[in-house]
Amino acid sequence: MSDVESRAHYHSDTQVSQPESTNRAAGKRVILVNGIPASGKSRLAVALSERTGWLQLSLDGIKNPFLQRIEGVDRRFNRLLGQASYQVIWSIVAGAPNGSTFIIDAWFGFQPKDVLKTYLVQAGVTNMVEIWCHISGNLAEQRYAARLNQRLPGHPGAEYIPELIALAEKATPMRFGPVYSVDQDQPIDMDSINDWVVKSLSEPMPIDFRMTNV
Repeated sequence: MSDVESRAHYHSDTQVSQPESTNRAAGKRVILVNGIPASGKSRLAVALSERTGWLQLSLDGIKNPFLQRIEGVDRRFNRLLGQASYQVIWSIVAGAPNGSTFIIDAWFGFQPKDVLKTYLVQAGVTNMVEIWCHISGNLAEQRYAARLNQRLPGHPGAEYIPELIALAEKATPMRFGPVYSVDQDQPIDMDSINDWVVKSLSEPMPIDFRMTNV
């Protein structure tokens, strides 16, 4: 069930977008699709991108080409590649014109919240919402184990599963803005998610960095 319930009617991106001069003043908009590994965030982000036409940026999508070419990547180096990929995402957002909208798919909890705060400010983001992909430890374990033979070398293997289960019990959203919580153990209602995102972005709220400890 969402933290904020909405029954707004669907509007196309062109209907929601403000005039160009207004968009320049408004800065950039981002939708954080956040969740631990195997929480279904990438599938959800792709589905939302297909509905809205907004560009999806994925942490693994940027990192994986390096894992395909660099041999002997251990967990420490994999983490460094993740940090670099995270920086690339926000560099892309920073270089985009005001009025741009991005869907960013990542496990944002792998870095301190202050890092995200800095990137949001540097990138000129003035409007953001978050979709939080909540998942039980049991389902996260099943999904992660089922994909082990599909993951590139350098990603953590089966030894990571106990840590993932524990993470599922304590992970929380970033909460810099409105949050829509998606229960991945239940069927996903993309219509409701899409409606909530469109409505929330059309009624912008200032990013509230005081919400970090909520």
